[in-house]
Amino acid sequence: MAEVIIIDRGLETYARTHRAMKDRIETLKGGERAEIWCVQHYRVFTQGQAGKIEHLLDLGDIPLVQSDRGGQVTYHGPGQIILYALIPLKNFGLNIRCLVSLLENTVISLLAIHGISAKARSKAPGVYVGEKKIASLGLRIRHGVSFHGIAVNVNMDLEPFSRINPCGCPGLEVLQISDLIGEARLDEIAKDLCGYLKQELLALASHRVTGNPQ
Repeated sequence: MAEVIIIDRGLETYARTHRAMKDRIETLKGGERAEIWCVQHYRVFTQGQAGKIEHLLDLGDIPLVQSDRGGQVTYHGPGQIILYALIPLKNFGLNIRCLVSLLENTVISLLAIHGISAKARSKAPGVYVGEKKIASLGLRIRHGVSFHGIAVNVNMDLEPFSRINPCGCPGLEVLQISDLIGEARLDEIAKDLCGYLKQELLALASHRVTGNPQ
């Protein structure tokens, strides 16, 4: 029977989370257990597998880490909620495109609760409010299990984004939830994001078993 476990890892280094994710893949592959890791990172730039050096403008004192996710360069820091989705895709009736949409829709639904109209873009994964990006997405699949996930800007220092071309897009502006609604409680935002994603994953697993249309 499918289960979805939410794990709050608090604030930790990107390297520690990344090592733990890779170690967890072997346990989850072929099974019916998915895990949603909720985490914040200390300040770090991460560069995706296809990352290009021209998108690194002036990193200053913030370290750059090479990542095995898809996409270009992005920034993580305290006040940004990241959902890492460790999911055996087949047993939840998912493929990579569906997972991208699921993660994007998780954020879009959360923002709608707060009266914020957001959208996804077919050729530029993530979530946007108007022309500004509020959530970045990058994934990788190994042994049929997804890892990495989506990072949502909630209440953070956005200045480091000016040191890069965010997600490889020169001139792309970013924003955060607190810019739009004033005070934004990280714990409440994290709880709502995890709860919605868990609910949707369990529904997908149920539909797969029963054959009911979604």
